[in-house]
Order: sequence, then C-alpha cells, then structure tokens
Amino acid sequence: MREWAVKPQVMLAIGGVFLLLLLASFIVYLLGRRNPGKDYGELRQRVKSWWIMIILFSLGLLLSRKLSLVFFAFISFLALKEYLSLIPTRRADRRVLFWAYLTIPVQFYWIALGWYGMFIIFIPVYVFLFLPMRMVMIGETRDFLHAVGALHWGLMTTVFSLSHLSFLLVLPEANNPQAGGAGLVLFLVFLTEFNDVAQYVWGKLLGRHKIIPKVSPNKTWEGFLGGIATSMIAAYGLAPWLTPLSLEHSLAVGAILPAAGFIGDVVISAVKRDIGVKDSGSLLPGHGGILDRIDSLTYTAPLFFHFIRYFYY
Repeated sequence: MREWAVKPQVMLAIGGVFLLLLLASFIVYLLGRRNPGKDYGELRQRVKSWWIMIILFSLGLLLSRKLSLVFFAFISFLALKEYLSLIPTRRADRRVLFWAYLTIPVQFYWIALGWYGMFIIFIPVYVFLFLPMRMVMIGETRDFLHAVGALHWGLMTTVFSLSHLSFLLVLPEANNPQAGGAGLVLFLVFLTEFNDVAQYVWGKLLGRHKIIPKVSPNKTWEGFLGGIATSMIAAYGLAPWLTPLSLEHSLAVGAILPAAGFIGDVVISAVKRDIGVKDSGSLLPGHGGILDRIDSLTYTAPLFFHFIRYFYY
C-alpha cells in the first residue's frame, strides 16, 4: 500500500464543507436572534452534531489510509451493534453474534490488501453460509428462518454495503490523479448527505404530494425531485475536482445517488416502523443513531463504487 498523500483538491473541498457548516451555524444564530420566542433547540443540536461528525470524518480521512480504514470499520461496528440492539434476537443466537462482529475486521483486512475478489464474496458467500451452520449446531430451531434472515440483512447493510465506501480508498490513484481515493470518498459522502438536506429543504418549501405516506409521511415528490435536481448540479460542479467522471457520467451519478439514497432512507424507516421506534439510537443529538445518519449510504456506497470501478478502473 502506497504512502498516504492528501491531494490539494481534497483539502479545498473539505474546507468548503466547513464553510458551509459555518454558514449554517450563522443562519441558526440569526434565526434565534430574530425569533427569540421560537424554539430552535433541535436545529442547534443538529448543527452541533454535524460539526462533530464532519471533524471526525475529516480527521479519519486525512490522517492516514490505515486510520481511515480503522475509522470506517468502527462506523460499521457501531452500525451493526445498533442494529442488533434493535431487532429481537434469540438467546441461543448470542453465541453466534461473536462471529458476526468478527466479519468486520476480516472484511476490512481484505480492503487493506486491495483484494477485490475476496472482498466481494467474503460476506455474501462464506459468512452467509457459515452463520446458519453455526446456528444449526446450537440446536435451536424456533424462529430459525427469521433469525438467519435478520442477521444476514444486518451484515449486508451495515458491513458489506458500507465497506464499499472504504474500498474506494485503495483503488489505484493513477486512475484519479487529481484527488485519489480520498476524493472519491469525499464526493460520495458529500453528495449523499447533501441530497438528504436538499430533499428535506425542498420538501419543506414545496412538498405537497406524499410518496410513501405509510413508511415515511414527510417524504414528498417535490422534495425527492428537488433533491435530484440539486444533487445533479452539485455533482456536475464537484466531479472534475474529485473524480475522473465525465460530464455525462457526473450527471448520471448525480441522479442515481439521490434516488438510491432515498431508497436507503425509506428502507431503514420501514425497519424502524416494524420494530416500533422513531430513531435507531441517541448517539447523535438531533439526528438519532448511527443508522439514522448512514441509512442512505447503505445504498449509495455500493452503487457508486461499482459504477466507478466498471467505467474507470
């Protein structure tokens, strides 16, 4: 693995993110001054949490490639832990959860080696075959199918899907000389989170027609389409700085990621409604838990990775 070197474009892009966050903080301050009787406590909490998340993400991305992989592996661990704390599990399966957690360092070891072949099959083939076998050896058959399916799906979303984000870091830098793997990660994460904000804002401003009211009553067609349009503009502007994407591909990605992010968001919403909780956790004040923040990435990360790898690597 080559020595880590952060490209100037990545530093400038991260600086731009902090400027946007400063602007958001200033707007919240002005709102509080102009409307002293209105409670902006939740909004302030959200902005404070964004500061913490962006600082941690920036440090994890900039310090070294190894630390970046450790950072993203830890995010997968927190997400899987949060997921397993939400779903009902059989007492007998607690002995199997050790093996589920063990997949995280192993999966990220394949990434550190740049071994795409093992990375892409380890969880959906070997782990998915091993875990049911381990459950069978315990001898508990009650709710067996539900237990296997819930564990498989949790690993697929919180570990396998998210690990595609990390594999972007070890793709050959020669194919993206202007920003390297860090630029691809920053582009994906920014566009995914930016789309979440854009859909929320457009939905608040123009939202009238619900998309899936039984799953996510606040989601509207206006917010969804406004988010796609805004994300396409952002992708068009950022792609030449951070990615090897052509004009056509940047616009395509700008449309694909918002649609995929929306699906990831409502899928996790469906899980939470099935369980009967509003937020997946309380780790991030104003945002909920880890799953509430990375739900869109569970869909956008693998789709963006394979798009980039197919056309450019």
